[in-house]
Amino acid sequence: MADKESVSNQMTVIARAPFHLYYEGPAESVTAVNKIGKFDILPGHADFFSMLDPGEVVIGTNTDQVVFTIHNGIITVRDNEVMLFVNM
Repeated sequence: MADKESVSNQMTVIARAPFHLYYEGPAESVTAVNKIGKFDILPGHADFFSMLDPGEVVIGTNTDQVVFTIHNGIITVRDNEVMLFVNM
């Protein structure tokens, strides 16, 4: 039971730029900015695709936050997997 519970409270995140990997691993949240404004991705989020606007990306993990600033990018969410492809 504990394995199912931990899976449902986390998602897999890969955040990369053309020549840099910012983060790869489990996360509890991802916050970014698109044309509508600031938004959050949490475990169990529906399938999602968006262009990203300039601003901060924050990836929340069990123990820390990974924070970096982007000029633009894209984000996709599917089956509890989040992929960000960004430009600095």
